Amino acid sequence: MEPVHVNTATQPLSYRHSRKQKFKRHWDKYGLIYIFLVPILIHFAIFQLFPILFSLVLTFTNWPVIGEPQFIGLKNWMALFKDQLALKAIWNTVLFSFYYIVPTMALGLILALLINSGKRGTGFFKGLFFLPVVTSFVVISGIWAWIFKGTNEGFINTLLTALGMDPQLFLSDSKQALIVLAGLSIFKVCGSTMIYYYAGLQSMPGELYEAAKIDGASSWKIFWKITFPLLLPIHFYVAIITTIGSFQIFDSAFILTSGGPSQSTTTIVYYLYQEGFTSLRLGYASVLAYVLFVIILGISLLQKKYMGKEVSYK
Repeated sequence: MEPVHVNTATQPLSYRHSRKQKFKRHWDKYGLIYIFLVPILIHFAIFQLFPILFSLVLTFTNWPVIGEPQFIGLKNWMALFKDQLALKAIWNTVLFSFYYIVPTMALGLILALLINSGKRGTGFFKGLFFLPVVTSFVVISGIWAWIFKGTNEGFINTLLTALGMDPQLFLSDSKQALIVLAGLSIFKVCGSTMIYYYAGLQSMPGELYEAAKIDGASSWKIFWKITFPLLLPIHFYVAIITTIGSFQIFDSAFILTSGGPSQSTTTIVYYLYQEGFTSLRLGYASVLAYVLFVIILGISLLQKKYMGKEVSYK
């Protein structure tokens, strides 16, 4: 049997021709998408990827903005473990999260259940509850400062005095100030969590509730056995965004307390701001930023493990 001779000279040409045809078909199908993605990728590279990488480089330098950055190795990272105020700021942020996350989720769910009841006036209350979300944080902070003013002129203290009770220091008390700031954030954000839960409630299959009512289930049992479990994806999403928001708290501490009294409201972001823009220690501020990133990432992964499960409506 004679050996078969293959013409290898024509293979590269046909291969290149095939590649060109595949590329043309791919470009005809997805080319417009790539064109629209270019500005987004450029924006991401300039305003997100570059700052992330640049701040990582800064963690190994001493750069007071003026002058050239000086490479100092791991000194900024080592300084973190000796900085008592940084550890206190992290602890304050964790405490704030405990005061903020669960009440925000619970209140948002309660408000969503109220406006989902279908009673008259729910549309008005939906807008009323959502109003703080679209109101300027500075305006709400000013109102909150008057309500919880630690003197007899404060609204709450006026009520307490009228009831024969002792006035409270509130924002001037190191034990109360962080709770007051958490209350402000809850008031500001619960309207948005209400909308998330309301959207979840609207997507619930009605036949499940009809079957439960036919079986004689009480309203509480229907909520606990049907509504609450089926809202798990919403619980997960709201938990993620409220956790991220709680660890990034800055506005209220900056406007109302300036981190006081006695650093009781100095959160990690507020301390980062002080180190980076007041003390001009950008290298150390970058270390704090990465610590914040690691904390949020770790908590988010834990939430995904225990809450990020698929839910079947069948």
